[in-house]
Amino acid sequence: MTEIDPSRVFARDVKRIVVKVGTAVVTGKGGRLALGRLGAICEQLAELNSDGFEVILVSSGAVGLGRQRLRYRQLVNSSFADLQKPQMDLDGKACAGVGQSSLMAYYETMFDQLDVTVAQMLVTDSSFRDKDFRKQLSETVKAMFRMRVIPVFNENDAISTRRAPYKDSTGIFWDNDSLAALLSLELKADLLILLSDVEGLYTGPPSDPNSKLIHTFIKEKHQDEITFGEKSKLGRGGMTAKVKAAVNAAYGGIPVIITSGFAAENISKVLRGLRVGTLFHQDAHLWAPVVDTTSRDMAVAARESSRKLQALSSGDRKKILLVIANALEANEKTIKAENDLDVAAAQEAGYDESLVARLVMKPGKISSLAASVRQLAEMEDPIGRVLKKTQVADDLILEKTSSPIGVLLIVFESRPDALVQIASLAIRSGNGLLLKGGKEAFRSNAILHKVITDAIPKTVGGKLIGLVTSREEIPDLLKLDDVIDLVIPRGSNKLVSQIKNSTKIPVLGHADGICHVYVDKSCNLAMAKRIVSDAKLDYPAACNAMETLLVHKDLEQNGFLNDIIFVLQSKGVTLYGGPRASAKLNIPETKSFHHEYSSKACTVEIVEDVHGAIDHIHQHGSAHTDCIVTEDSEVAEIFLHQVDSAAVFHNASTRFSDGFRFGFGAEVGISTSRIHARGPVGVEGLLTTRWIMRGKGQVVDGDNGIVYTHKDLPVLKRTEAVENGI
Repeated sequence: MTEIDPSRVFARDVKRIVVKVGTAVVTGKGGRLALGRLGAICEQLAELNSDGFEVILVSSGAVGLGRQRLRYRQLVNSSFADLQKPQMDLDGKACAGVGQSSLMAYYETMFDQLDVTVAQMLVTDSSFRDKDFRKQLSETVKAMFRMRVIPVFNENDAISTRRAPYKDSTGIFWDNDSLAALLSLELKADLLILLSDVEGLYTGPPSDPNSKLIHTFIKEKHQDEITFGEKSKLGRGGMTAKVKAAVNAAYGGIPVIITSGFAAENISKVLRGLRVGTLFHQDAHLWAPVVDTTSRDMAVAARESSRKLQALSSGDRKKILLVIANALEANEKTIKAENDLDVAAAQEAGYDESLVARLVMKPGKISSLAASVRQLAEMEDPIGRVLKKTQVADDLILEKTSSPIGVLLIVFESRPDALVQIASLAIRSGNGLLLKGGKEAFRSNAILHKVITDAIPKTVGGKLIGLVTSREEIPDLLKLDDVIDLVIPRGSNKLVSQIKNSTKIPVLGHADGICHVYVDKSCNLAMAKRIVSDAKLDYPAACNAMETLLVHKDLEQNGFLNDIIFVLQSKGVTLYGGPRASAKLNIPETKSFHHEYSSKACTVEIVEDVHGAIDHIHQHGSAHTDCIVTEDSEVAEIFLHQVDSAAVFHNASTRFSDGFRFGFGAEVGISTSRIHARGPVGVEGLLTTRWIMRGKGQVVDGDNGIVYTHKDLPVLKRTEAVENGI
C-alpha cells in the first residue's frame, strides 16, 4: 500500500497541472501507439478536468509515430528490388510532421469519448524569444481553461530550425521535458508531473538491482552522485533530460514529480499526496540532510557532542535549555502550521482516532512545553553529584558520582511533543540523543528538531541530537551496541516487542499501559466517580489512562455500579465487561482483559474484594499504574504494598503517573522494567554512576603497608561544597 508522504501534502491543494508524457509511455513495441496505457492516462486527465483542475498536456511521441507510419508506407510502395538496397534513414522532421497529425487525431478521438475538448498547440523554441508570443500564449491558455479545454502541447519539430538538442541559459527549451518545465513556469502551474517508463529517479540504472529509488531529489546531495543509464531509445530525452528540466522548474518555484506512466492511477496518487515517484522541490534541502551519514556516524557524533556538553559549566547547560524554551515560543505559529499538515495527512490516510489524538498539538501545548523546559533548567544540575563518599584509607578518598549514560536512542510514535521532552531531558542529563519519530509526525518532528538544534551553541554542535528520518535505518542503529547505550521505545506493544527482540542494547520502556482503577466497598462514592471519569476521559489515548475498572461486589447492591456505568456511557465511553459484569450490566463481553483501548472505551469487572482485585491486576495488568479508591486505610495499605506495578495510587487518578506531574519537568517515557528505572523516567533515569578516587601516591603492592578504613564520609550538597572551597 502506497503511504501518505507528509512532504507532498501540498499536492492536494494544486489547481493548475502540467502533465508530460514521454515517447516511451505514448508508444509501444514497433513504434505503435500504446492504446491502453495512453487511454488510462486520458481518463485520469478527463476526470481531473471535470473536477475543476486546469490541465495542460505536453506529449512526445510524434516523431516515433510518424517514423512507424512512413516505414510502413515505404514498405508498401517499394518493389522487391528496392527492398534489397540499403534503406535510407527517414528524415526526422518529415516523421514529426506525419506523426503530429496522427497523435493529435488519437487524442481528439479519445477525449471526445470522454466528453472533453482538446486543442493542439505546436510551438518552437524560437517562439519563446518573443514577449508578445508569451503574453498571447498565456491569454489563449487561460481562455481554454475557462471553457474546460485541455491544451495539448508538442514541439513543432517539423519546422524547427534547431538541428540538435542544446541548453540555452535564457530558458529556451530543447526537448519536450524542458518544454513542459518552461510552460509550467510561463503559465504559473502549481505542479509538473513528468510521466516516464520507470517509477522515478534511481541512484543508478533502474535495471541495476543495487539502484534505489530516490523519493525526494536534493540537488546539493544527488546531482553529483547519480549514475544515469542509457539515453531514451525512442525520444530525445531520457532521464538525464527529465532531471535537468525538473531541477529548472523546481528551483523556479514549481514542484515536480517524475513517476511512471505505466502504473495505473499514478496521476491521482500524486494529487492525493501519496509517495510515488521522485519529488523535486525548492525546499527539499530543508527536509533531509544534504550529506549522507551512516547510522554509526550519527551515533558517534552524538557521543562526541555529549562530551562537549558535559564539559560546559552548569550555568551554560542551563542557558541552553532557556534558549530552547524561548525558541519554541518564538516559533509557535510555524510549529502549529506544520503540525496541522501532519494531522490533515493522518486523517486523510485513515489513521486510528487515538493516533490522530496523540498527534495533535492543542492550543497552549507549546507554552506548556516551554514551561516544562524552563522547569528542567531550574532544577539542580544532575551531572557530577556526589552520591556516596568513602575514605578507603588515609588520604585515599573514593566518590560515587552521577554521570550521563552516554548515547540514547528513542523510538516514538505519534506524539511530537515527546520530541521536546526527550531532547530537553537529554540536554539536562548530558546525554547524546538519536530520535526516530513516526512518519505521521514527519513535519512536526522536523520543525521541532530544527528549532531545538538551532538553539544549541556551536561549541557543542547540533549533532548532539540526531533525527532519524527513515524506518530503514532502525535495524542498523539497533546493531550499534558499542556506541548506543540505551534504547527507549515509546509506542505500541508491537513496536516495543520488535525492538526488544532486535537488539543487544539495553531497552527501557513499557509495552502496554493497561491501568486499573479498583473501587472498594468503603469508597467515597462521589470521589470514586470523579477519579474514574478523570482516569478514563482526561486523555483516553494516554498510556496512563484507565483501561479496566474493577468494582467490589457490594457496590452492585447499593446502586453505585449502575451510577458509574451511566456516567461513563453518558460521556461516550464504550463499555465491555468481564464474565460477571457483562451478565449483570448487559454489555458485550470483552475478548481479553489484557487490552489497551487507547480510546473512549474500557473493560468493567466485578471482584470479590481487594485481594481479588490484586489477583486480577497481577494476571491481566501490565505493571504500569494502578489505583485504589477507598476510605479504609488498612485495605489501602494492602493494595499499595501488594500490587507489583511501577506506580500504585490511593485515591488519585492514574493520570498523575507522569514525569511532569511528578515534578521531573518532563519525562522520557514510563518504564515497567524492574531494573535501572521504573515508572515515569525523568532526568534521574537517564543517569548512571562513575567512581572518582583521589589519592596521594598510594599503591597496592599486594596490600602491604596500607590500612583500609572504609569509612563513610559526609556528602556535602553542591552549594555547601562551593562555600567550603571544595
